[in-house]
Amino acid sequence: QVQLVESGGGLVQTGGSLRLSCAASGRTFNTYFMGWFRQALGKEREFVAAISMPGSMISYADSVKGRFTISRDNAKNTVYLQMNSLKAEDTAVYYCAGGRVGISTIGSSYNYWGQGTQVTVSS
Repeated sequence: QVQLVESGGGLVQTGGSLRLSCAASGRTFNTYFMGWFRQALGKEREFVAAISMPGSMISYADSVKGRFTISRDNAKNTVYLQMNSLKAEDTAVYYCAGGRVGISTIGSSYNYWGQGTQVTVSS
């Protein structure tokens, strides 16, 4: 069992930056690939970024490429999402997720989910 807790969300102006963190419990964090998803009000959940266990494989949604960076620190059982050049359309609840199938953009591939953290970008 893995428990995930996100933090770092908040209110930021357009063009600003935020860094989200996702702390995982358990001693097997480095056996999970990790992902970030987001869900805006009234919209479906969408993939943002994912990273493999050692961090050597990374995938991003086209909408965040060049602006967001996913990383992980297996020694700290934490995955990060650095978000730069934020836009109003990045406003959403951001969720981290963990899975073992393989790096994936599909939510159903992930077994564990955090409770989410709100990111609001004001224009």
